[in-house]
Amino acid sequence: MIDRLRTALLVSAALGGFAPFAPFAPLALPAMAQQAGVAGLTLPPLKVVDAGYIDRSANACTDFNQFANGAWLGRDTIPASYAASGVARDMSDRNELVVRAVLDDAVRQRSSLPASSAVRKLGTFYGTCMDSTAVEKAGIQPIRATLAFIDSVDSPARLIAAMARMHRTGGNVAFGYRADVDAHDARHYLANISQGGMGLPDRDYYTNTGPGADSLRQAYVEHLARLFVLAGSGAEAARRDAGRVMALETELARASLTRVQRRDPAATDHPMPLDQLRALAPDIDWPAYFSAAGLTAPVQRLNVAEPEFFKRLSALVRETPLEDWRAYLRAHTLAGAAPWLSSPFVREDFVFGSRFTGAKLLLPLWKRCLRTTDRLMGEALGEAYVQRTFPPEARVRARAVIDDIRGSFGERVRRLDWMSDTTKAQALDKLARMHEKVGYPEHWRDYSNLRVGDGPFVRNLQGAIAFEWERTANRPGLPVDTSEWDMTVPTVNAYYDASKNEMVFPAGALAPQTFDPKADDAANYGSLGGSWAGHELTHGFDDEGRHYDAAGNLRDWWQPSDSLKFTTEAEKVAQQFNGYVQVDTLHVNGKLTLGENIADFGGLLTAYDALQRALARNGRPGPIDGFTPEQRFFLGYAQSWRGHTRPESLRNRVTVDPHAPERWRVNGPLSDMPAFAAAFGCKPGDAMVRAPEAVPHIW
Repeated sequence: MIDRLRTALLVSAALGGFAPFAPFAPLALPAMAQQAGVAGLTLPPLKVVDAGYIDRSANACTDFNQFANGAWLGRDTIPASYAASGVARDMSDRNELVVRAVLDDAVRQRSSLPASSAVRKLGTFYGTCMDSTAVEKAGIQPIRATLAFIDSVDSPARLIAAMARMHRTGGNVAFGYRADVDAHDARHYLANISQGGMGLPDRDYYTNTGPGADSLRQAYVEHLARLFVLAGSGAEAARRDAGRVMALETELARASLTRVQRRDPAATDHPMPLDQLRALAPDIDWPAYFSAAGLTAPVQRLNVAEPEFFKRLSALVRETPLEDWRAYLRAHTLAGAAPWLSSPFVREDFVFGSRFTGAKLLLPLWKRCLRTTDRLMGEALGEAYVQRTFPPEARVRARAVIDDIRGSFGERVRRLDWMSDTTKAQALDKLARMHEKVGYPEHWRDYSNLRVGDGPFVRNLQGAIAFEWERTANRPGLPVDTSEWDMTVPTVNAYYDASKNEMVFPAGALAPQTFDPKADDAANYGSLGGSWAGHELTHGFDDEGRHYDAAGNLRDWWQPSDSLKFTTEAEKVAQQFNGYVQVDTLHVNGKLTLGENIADFGGLLTAYDALQRALARNGRPGPIDGFTPEQRFFLGYAQSWRGHTRPESLRNRVTVDPHAPERWRVNGPLSDMPAFAAAFGCKPGDAMVRAPEAVPHIW
């Protein structure tokens, strides 16, 4: 259950990789900006709570997000190359200067280092990405071998081989394979196959009938046709092939579960022996696929996440002409490589992608290359990043806040009046066995088998993806690597993993505006405690995470009456967020965002309790900037969601994003908290005070 994908960067991350977060030592940044040659980059100091962001003309009891962030919102302009602005953008800009310095050093040193050196590989990977002259000269040549292989697909056997080959280098075709933690034996990995293979962001884009749906689908067909023309097809053949791709992807979409359906762990839990899969999807030679995908041991058992999807996929392999499949494979090859080919491909990829982001300009090449390098070789640069940005005392202080959050959540569980003692005992056991990773891995990844060389960047990109595939594809049956991180150290993110019952907080997330070791407890407990640590911890007990036990196994450990009470209260959360407008006339999807909204609310309640414990332990300070500790707690939480997003991105997020817009992540849970109303003197009837009968009572 990877969480937190800071919502302001969701779509831009997909187009260019995750944006890392802020470093410490902000006073060093202006000089670093000059060194890096970043023109026009304004980097004001960041605080966990910044009084300059507050709109004192706004009524805190009417719209607290406007009160906490309104002055900033009033003067903010989203940069042309961004889908959003705010906390994530500010911190990523700072952090990327540090990461860029690391990468520039690696580029300068690479010729003097041995070929096996991870730093040399890092410098070569980033350097070939930055070599725009070589990219323009190479044109489409780096993917000609893949296109030629696709052209040779003249039988179902060759089709399956092509799918496997593309999966190994990152191709999103037909379905997905990965080795996951076994949902019923969290100590071992299990092969897992799942729905996939669509070029639009979600299956709903193929099936929606609302305003603009047909025009967007037509725009996608035209985009594919232009890619085919750039690759050398005639205009008529390109239009015909684009139509074939759209028809095939529409069939895949109709057979796919919705995102809301997939939020139920039981909906994607279908372990079976290989023979059962072969009976379910007989037109796919599964042993041949696994062999071509590089699996060295026979797959005897696997999880088939969506059986009906694979039943339909099998029929499509049998019924769909190979000419259509070849067009489909070519389209995905071109679309996957387009951001890294010559300028006409890059422009076409950006123009179509901007329909979902609203961005007006392409990000600078160095940012695109940096984010992709971090995504694919993050642990090769993570050690240097930590040395430059993350002092040991920050790790110690962050752990102290997290420990307070854990203790407070346990107290809340013990006080629950709706949960039986039997279920409470199981919940407390899960809490006691939940662990966290803070800052950075204890052991860095070994990149000795990664092959990187001079030449077209696309080949290094595919090589890095293939390295990760080879590192993980053969894991089924092996013990789970509990030391592994699913995010890189500089990432502006955190997550809870239900299968490992762990919270993970990268160093990149543990910096202002999220956390400052020198800030007051109220600010830190509101931001790091509420929107991060308490949030991630509560994910272990949200509508998805609660189905996993203390060991990470998918198991119903709840008494039936307790499950019913939880579901009844969770429905209040869903209905609350269904009532909020996301953009235009589109409302937030309360079911899609339910887990995040429960985690926000539970995290806030727990962090507020933890703050009271800290104040009792450490003493109660006087007002800061005119605000009491309780008020600064809520300001810290609200300012951790400071954001400004383009409408195009918000429209896309209605469909694909399990997080509500930032405004409602602030106002929604705070309006349910009597402690917030007391802190700011809000009264019944105020917009920020929900009626008692509508307030959910979960954690």
